[in-house]
Order: sequence, then structure tokens, then C-alpha cells
Amino acid sequence: MHHSSGRWRLGLALSLLTVLLWGILPLALTITLQALDVYTIIWFRFLTSFALLAMYLGVRGQLPKLEQLRSASGKLLAIATFMLALNYFLFMQGLALTTPANAEVVIQLSSLLLGLGGLVVFKESYALHQWLGVSVLIFGYILFFNEQITNLLTSRTIYLFGSGLIALGSAAWATYALAQKQLLQSLSSAHIMLVIYGGCALLFTPLASIKTIFTLDTLHLSMLIFCAFNTLIAYGAFAESLEHWEASRVSAVIALAPIVTIISVEIVSVIAPFLFKEEHLTLIAILGACLVVGGSVAIAWKSPHK
Repeated sequence: MHHSSGRWRLGLALSLLTVLLWGILPLALTITLQALDVYTIIWFRFLTSFALLAMYLGVRGQLPKLEQLRSASGKLLAIATFMLALNYFLFMQGLALTTPANAEVVIQLSSLLLGLGGLVVFKESYALHQWLGVSVLIFGYILFFNEQITNLLTSRTIYLFGSGLIALGSAAWATYALAQKQLLQSLSSAHIMLVIYGGCALLFTPLASIKTIFTLDTLHLSMLIFCAFNTLIAYGAFAESLEHWEASRVSAVIALAPIVTIISVEIVSVIAPFLFKEEHLTLIAILGACLVVGGSVAIAWKSPHK
């Protein structure tokens, strides 16, 4: 089993960078979806990330050698690639059958499953204050997404089916993340992501409408390019954070992404109200957000004497 390097401060910093980028990504995606279909967007994000990372590694003379790739588990590489592609596919399909707010609720299963996977697969452990943090985080999510959860429980069948697809996508993402952490035993995070980006781009090529990209105006093209760079940097930071920190703690930090999304929408709705409507958060939702932050801090906190 892979063991973290112990450089938890670096792992925390990389996790927070991932949270920031994943938190603002939905805003850029919402704008891009006005002009492109979801599969073309996914294809472009993966292909651009693969090309940029390949160029970066090539300039530095750090492209993976065939012997390095052979030394890694081909099965794990295939699992990580397929599961990340499956996560994107199921999330987009589920999103079409539900609502963005509901999708944001269900997709949070991914960080909880990653945390549990770290405890089970990599034999990580939680102290008492961390288990209390898990309870606080879950309760905070219930308060934060109270209205969306009520809608989910009283919704029609097709709505529930869409939510089920997103839940399966969450499990696929957690499987990808755990497979990637284990691959760090034999490959660097950059080499792993290079293979995954390339593999996912190939998988989505048959579904992409490539010609439509050349018809985009400046706003939508710039948002598409931002989404691609966001994928490259966010997943690179996430992959590297797993090298230095336990998966169970990384998962607690990335659980903050929805909070960043809500704050970002609030800011953009003031600056550019024609792009996004203001989110009207209740006092219960604000309390829930505070509990989510507190629970995440409790889980990620490392005792000074350890």
C-alpha cells in the first residue's frame, strides 16, 4: 500500500488549491454549456490537459519511459482512467435529469467515500476529534442542503433516477482517486495524470462535436479554455496532495468545494448579475456551511505531538 510522504502542510496547500479551482469551475461550465454540449466540453478539457502536460514534461525531459509505464500496474491505470471518465459521463447524464442544486448535494458522496476508502484500503485512522468532525460535517451538509434534500425525497421517479446516476458517478470518482493514490508507488503524479488525460480524451472522442468549437464567440471560448486549464491544474494538485497527505484528510478538505461555489456565485452575481442570479441562503444554510467548514478542519487537523 502507498504511504504518504508526511509533508502534510504541502498536502493541505495543494488540497486547498484544488478546492478553490473546483469551487469556481461550475460557474465557468455553466457559461460554456450555453454554447457547447457536455461531451465536447469534457473531450476538450481532457485533450488540452493531456497536450499541455505532455509539452511541459517534454520540455523538462521528464516524459515517462516505456519501462516506467510497464513497472506500474496496467490494471490500476485502466481502472483509474475508466472510472474518471465514467464519473464525468454519469454526472452529466444525471445532471440532465435533475437540477444543479440537487447534483451538488449528491456528488458530495464522492469525498465521503474517498475518506472511508482511505480508512479501509490504506489502513488510515481517525482520532476521536476526527470522528466528531465527520459527524459535524455530515450534519452541516444536511442543514446546508436542507431544501434540496427535501425536494429529493419528495421528487418524481425520473428525478430519483438522475440522482442515482450521480451517486454512481460519486462512487466511480472515489474508486479513481483510490486507484491513483496506489499508483503513486510506481509513478509520479504527473505521469499518472498524463496517461489518464490521454485515455479519457480517447474515450470521449466519439461523443464530441469538434466542429462546434470553431463557432464559439470570445466569451464562451475563453470560458472553455479556462475549464481546460482548471482541469489540468486542479487534478494535478489533487494528485500531488495524495502523495503527501492521507486520502481521508484530503477528502475532508475537498468537501469544502460547494461552499466556495456558493460564495463565488454570490460575488459574481453582484459584479455581473446578467450571468448569475443571487443565491438566497437562509440562516439554517449559513449555519450548515459553518459546520461543514468546522467539521472539515477537525478531520484535517493533525495533532502537533504526532
